Amino acid sequence: MRVVVADDHPVFRMGLCRLLESVPDVEVVGEAWDTASAEETTVDTRPDIVVMDLHMPGGGGVEAIERIRRRAPDVRVLVLTMHSDDALVRKALRAGARGYVLKDASSEEILRALAAVHANQAILDAAVAERVFAATPRSGPFPQLTERETEILERMAAGLTNEAIAVRLGLSVKTVQNYVSNVLLKLGARHRGEAIARARDAGLGG
Repeated sequence: MRVVVADDHPVFRMGLCRLLESVPDVEVVGEAWDTASAEETTVDTRPDIVVMDLHMPGGGGVEAIERIRRRAPDVRVLVLTMHSDDALVRKALRAGARGYVLKDASSEEILRALAAVHANQAILDAAVAERVFAATPRSGPFPQLTERETEILERMAAGLTNEAIAVRLGLSVKTVQNYVSNVLLKLGARHRGEAIARARDAGLGG
C-alpha cells in the first residue's frame, strides 16, 4: 500500500508517517504540508491512498479533494482531521473522500480506516456517523438510509451476494457495490458482516 501523508503540523505528520511505516507492506511515498503540495504530490506519486487534513495552508481542503479525484481518479482519499463539523463532513464525502476519521482516533482505528479505504470500503468515524446522516425522519429501523439503500441492506441481510442483488434489482454489480459502501458508511459499520448483523437484529432479511 503506497500512501501520501498531507498535514501542516510537522510533529503530527512525522508521527503519522512513522506509524504507517511500522506496518508491513505500507510505504509512505510522499509528504505534503498545504493543499497545493497535497494535490501535486498525490498526482506525481500516484499512491493508493492520500491521508490528508482539511485545514492546511492554502485553504480549500474540500476543493483539493475534488481536484485530486479529478486528476488522479484511482487514488482514494482518507480525511484525518480534528474538525467534526457535520457540514464539512458531508462536503468532504460528496467531494470524493472514502473515509473521514478524527485525529483523536487511536492508532489502531487509524490503521483500520486505512485498511478499509484500501479495500475500497467507505469508513466514517463513529463519533460523527449518526449526526452526519441524520435526515428527515423516515419509517423503519434505519431512517438515515434511503429507500434503495434499505432495500440493498435487506437483501444483504437475507444472505444475497452483490451479484445476486444486482440480478434481483436489475442493477449493475458496480452500482450495488456503491450502494453497499454507502450503507456501511451511513451505519458506521466497519465491514459488511457488521452491517448485516445490525440489520438482522432490527428484523431485516428474515
